[in-house]
Amino acid sequence: MAKRLGAQGSQRETNRANLLDAIHRFGAMTQVELAETIGVSTATVSALVHQLVDEGQLRTNGTVRNGRRASLVTLAHREGLAAGVCILRHSLRVVLVDDTRQPFVDHTYPLPRGHQPDTTLDIVIRMIHESLGQMDADEASLRAIGVAVGAPIDARTDTVAVPGLLPGWEDTAIGDILSAAFGGIPVLVENDANMAAFCEARIGAGNGVDDFVYVNAGDGVGAGIIQHGEVYRGVTGLAGEIGHVQVDSLGAICQCGNRGCLNTVVDERRLCSQLAVTHGDLTLDDLVAKAIEGDSGCRRVIEDAALRIGNVTSTLCIAYDPALVVVGGQLSRAGDDFLGPFRESLQRLLFPDALTPIEVREAQHPMVNAALGAGIMAIEGVEREALASGREGSTRKKERGDTGGAIDVD
Repeated sequence: MAKRLGAQGSQRETNRANLLDAIHRFGAMTQVELAETIGVSTATVSALVHQLVDEGQLRTNGTVRNGRRASLVTLAHREGLAAGVCILRHSLRVVLVDDTRQPFVDHTYPLPRGHQPDTTLDIVIRMIHESLGQMDADEASLRAIGVAVGAPIDARTDTVAVPGLLPGWEDTAIGDILSAAFGGIPVLVENDANMAAFCEARIGAGNGVDDFVYVNAGDGVGAGIIQHGEVYRGVTGLAGEIGHVQVDSLGAICQCGNRGCLNTVVDERRLCSQLAVTHGDLTLDDLVAKAIEGDSGCRRVIEDAALRIGNVTSTLCIAYDPALVVVGGQLSRAGDDFLGPFRESLQRLLFPDALTPIEVREAQHPMVNAALGAGIMAIEGVEREALASGREGSTRKKERGDTGGAIDVD
């Protein structure tokens, strides 16, 4: 009997997880639609929804579908929402967050190489509107936007700092365009590795660690540095750009204009081209998937990439002396095939008699952390502004001698 009850409990948890995942992916749904999506009875969905509403994770509103009254189920959220956006060379991601720091709606959109800012930002605006609609929230609920960009960002101008890394975007005022589209709300623009590091610092593998390095290993390599719990950007915002550290003085010309950068050795085209004869055309996702399945050639390519990235990361660690290295990005999804060689090369090149070896952890949000970090940074910016405004208001009251309506009579 105990075994049977345990199985029922396990199935209940599975149904609960599937229900929450469906709403995260598809937005607001009726209970009938939820039952069809996750393949259970409406009675099961009704019981789960009731439980999750009591826990404060879901909320329900009346609606009409096909001429009949129905109960629309959405994720519970606070009034203030922020959008997190990640724009990379060939993909776009949008998530919504509130002050709980958890993603509500998570959507991805493929982009062609060489995509241009006008078209891409139009898609961003549309996706944010659609995401708000899926949460049954209006535009007034959106308080801020954070944008993670797959290129170095000049902290002084919020524009792409190095020409050629995201062609066509160099002079685009991303923040101004998105702010104007949403009624002048604040927009933060930051490098994707910095945003990913910020996410892992707040709700990921680096939570509770004041000083660590995040390494993003995917179609190109970047790093984000967390110092005293906040992103360290450097004077111009270029701190952590390890993809542009030279690893081969006679190597190929990089998009940045220098020769033999790490990104000329570790990017999607270079890695996949090594397998073109034996495996045909592959994407980076294909490469990782086949490595996980045990393909020896794919595993070798990933291991070699991990060694190269570990070598460069060791130099950053010697300079910065962090407590921890967190690794994310597409290549990290290969697990030990990547993390094992990465740890080996990192530790081999650090001080051999260091008092405390640097720990290496896998990112808790390896694929969504840049967009999620952008949303979290945006909502924190709103909170800090509100706190500062409250302090200013309190200071003004004290200067005026305002005692909140109380009159002191001698």
